[in-house]
Amino acid sequence: MKIYEIGTGYTPIPARMGAATEIVVEELTRSLLKKGVDVEIIDIKAKDRASTELPITEVGVPSLFTKADVSLGIMHKLKRVFYSVALAGKLKKILKRADGRVVLHFHNQYNAYFFFKLTSKKLRQKATVVYTNHNGYWSLPLDETKEVIKKRYFQEVEAMRQSDVVFALNEQMRNNIVLFLKASDNKVLLSKNGVNTTVYSSLPNEKVEQIKSEFNLQGKKVILQVGSVYENKGQERLVKLLSPMLKKRKDLIYAFVGGIVSQEYFEKINDTSRELGVSEQVIYLGAVSPGEELNRYYNMAECSVFSSTLESFGLVIIEAISAGTPVVMSNNLMFELSKGYYTYNSPDELVNIIDEILEKGKTEFADRSEVVEKYSWDAVAEDYLSKIKNI
Repeated sequence: MKIYEIGTGYTPIPARMGAATEIVVEELTRSLLKKGVDVEIIDIKAKDRASTELPITEVGVPSLFTKADVSLGIMHKLKRVFYSVALAGKLKKILKRADGRVVLHFHNQYNAYFFFKLTSKKLRQKATVVYTNHNGYWSLPLDETKEVIKKRYFQEVEAMRQSDVVFALNEQMRNNIVLFLKASDNKVLLSKNGVNTTVYSSLPNEKVEQIKSEFNLQGKKVILQVGSVYENKGQERLVKLLSPMLKKRKDLIYAFVGGIVSQEYFEKINDTSRELGVSEQVIYLGAVSPGEELNRYYNMAECSVFSSTLESFGLVIIEAISAGTPVVMSNNLMFELSKGYYTYNSPDELVNIIDEILEKGKTEFADRSEVVEKYSWDAVAEDYLSKIKNI
């Protein structure tokens, strides 16, 4: 059995800009290789790909689209289309040469949609097609999002209908997909993402103090948020929620990191922090590469906050816990963990939880043992393989 993990074309693999889906493809492939699986990544040809030992077959696109970006504008959409069409051509060649079972694992609606549109049914019979849904809209109540899905994600609906199996990253998403597609339970399977528990780990206190000094944060308590800077991630909401606490405690810092998707929203965050009188305690630390660099930021924080309203999984949650930093979150995502993340339903709850963490110390609240057991990429890859073999 040969498995092809298919990069979305958003940013090149290995992910250097914190693109969650690219991290999934990279880490899942690495763990499958450790298990002796015949697996290969298909990804966009890129100028700025990091050096890697991973087996990657590149798909050529016009040079205009070979530079990584995190914008979501018209050029980004054109890039997705060009890549998806070229990808379909590459996959057709692979299928024509294949003399055994081939698994094509898609992670993006454009890629899967164009593959199905441009590949004959006869040729597709040589592949088992798996589609993992990473779209947070499917995790909301279906009656609230049904029309949005029909208008904006018709490609994804079609891709899931034609796939042999669909992986959903949480139970709400799985139920919604089954209802929307009128699919059988054995077509839509519950899956999960993982974390590199070797890379994301606790650092010694002296190292943490060194990291803080690099940002002139000696003697400060850091509340950290990791994620792309745009409305869904909610950085401005958190500035408003945290401002009374920041005014009360001058040793407290709210720091956020991630690529700026919306410059307008970034400016709104800065305007709000100035209006509320906390601008000196609200710090943007830039875009951070995933892995060892990001682990340093998690270690610097007393807690990590997660205020996104639209997520399917949330890699940053288990990354932070694996790094020894508790997470305070607004989302109703559920993890197989008894400790490490704490949900707030009101501003008072948010403040109370953070106050308690600051008072008792983060080691009282973060426990990485369950993450290592249940969310390491090796554990996720094993679960993934067992499901693939049963298709």
